[in-house]
Amino acid sequence: MMQLKAGQNTPLTGDVIGFSARAGVALDVSALVVGENLRVGGPADFVFHSRPATAGVALSGGRVDITLAEVRSDAKAVLLVVSAAETGSVLGEISVSLTESGSPTVEFAITPTSGETALICLEVYRRGADWKVRAVGQGYAGGLAVLLSAHGVEVDGPARAHAAPDHGRETIAGPAQATHTPAPVEVAHGLERLWMVFEDAARSAAALISARDYAANRLDAELSAAVADPATRNTPVAEAARREAQRRSDELIATADGNHRRDTDQLMRELADADRKLPPALASWNSPAWDGPPAPADGIRLGELYAADRGPLRIPYCVPVPLTRPLWIDTENSAAVVPVVGALLARLLVADPVRRTRMDVIDLTGAFTTLLAPLDAILDGPVVTDHADISPRLQALVDAAELAEIAYSSGNFVPPDVHRVLLAADFPHGYQAADAVRIGSLITRGDLIGLSMVIVGSDESESADSAAALLSQACRHLPTVEDTPLFDPWTASAWNLELDLLPLDPELRARLLR
Repeated sequence: MMQLKAGQNTPLTGDVIGFSARAGVALDVSALVVGENLRVGGPADFVFHSRPATAGVALSGGRVDITLAEVRSDAKAVLLVVSAAETGSVLGEISVSLTESGSPTVEFAITPTSGETALICLEVYRRGADWKVRAVGQGYAGGLAVLLSAHGVEVDGPARAHAAPDHGRETIAGPAQATHTPAPVEVAHGLERLWMVFEDAARSAAALISARDYAANRLDAELSAAVADPATRNTPVAEAARREAQRRSDELIATADGNHRRDTDQLMRELADADRKLPPALASWNSPAWDGPPAPADGIRLGELYAADRGPLRIPYCVPVPLTRPLWIDTENSAAVVPVVGALLARLLVADPVRRTRMDVIDLTGAFTTLLAPLDAILDGPVVTDHADISPRLQALVDAAELAEIAYSSGNFVPPDVHRVLLAADFPHGYQAADAVRIGSLITRGDLIGLSMVIVGSDESESADSAAALLSQACRHLPTVEDTPLFDPWTASAWNLELDLLPLDPELRARLLR
């Protein structure tokens, strides 16, 4: 049985797929049949104990069975969900498993760390004419109701749900989600499409690396064999054996290189086509999307992944918005990363044009003064430049998140109509120890107020301050030192990340920060 990690996927070949889950608390299991925009198409697409079956999907005895051939033809995926069955319970460690035609296929262990009460565990999705399963592990501190609203389901009570009317607006308030309209139809779920390209690139890279390693090892063995006998070591026979070994090695590498070039050419064409259609938050700076009207996106582009020894392919590296995890830009000098932060802000601002954006900024060194000048209208108060003002500003955000949590617990929660952005620069210098705890609290509850966070500072993952270390470890770190490798989640191949930079031209900057 394959043990999946978050982000990994594998093909499915069986006709009937079974899903079950185990945990230390009582669980409810459910399923959502969703279309290209990851929303349900009608009430029947939510399979729960109050409505235990729809076309191709059935719930019985805490188990979901999917008959793939019977799933509605226009469905993109089936999301497999668990939630705490008892009010007030939080999800601890969960183990989920999948079977194909009765035979165990995959397992996925999930350990929520932020008080989540509902999880999308696995996604069974179409890829062309075939089906695959992806380990997701996306948690929702707001519970099942918030998870459902994220996918077009209105919940009136614990056993009653119906499809929400789609007025061009998605209400997504789980950790790492926000309110936005669906991505353009022609690119479906834009973030997912780009990650699929990344997966294909990773698997092609792994095949090339494996072939090169195999060819080198075989050549070494055959050359050693050719000179093993002292009596023939310097004869024409040995020389012929060496030439043949080298020819076989060159032929194998040439075939592998050719296959990789073919894959690269195809992926580059696919990316070029996507870049003309993606919303600006996911597109390159040169895309025509930046000249058109704002278009919503389900993610933002951080930069490009590449490997110098594997050809010209450059893969957009993108993450969901609002940010599932805070972005931490590793640097000792805030001024050195102003173009990186500018690029992130430009994309965060354009990702959700339906909602207002409000920004809180901590900038003790004044590194971002020029960058922030065009954004004065969306600042939620003066930029914090005095260390004494850091704690009150963070506490105000914590208070807002806690009030939203109380409203949710009392049944009066209203999804946020504002996308909040916190830029906390110069960390940890000038911050109190309790400020790391406050930011940690916002990681847990910030989704309830639509918060995305960007932290700029030195990597504190190994800090003696446990709160700072835990905070650092909970973030997604963006390296600013060249040749810092990142490893893809499918094959663990190494990639370099070139972060996007806001262009230097003042007029272009102003247009991008519109």
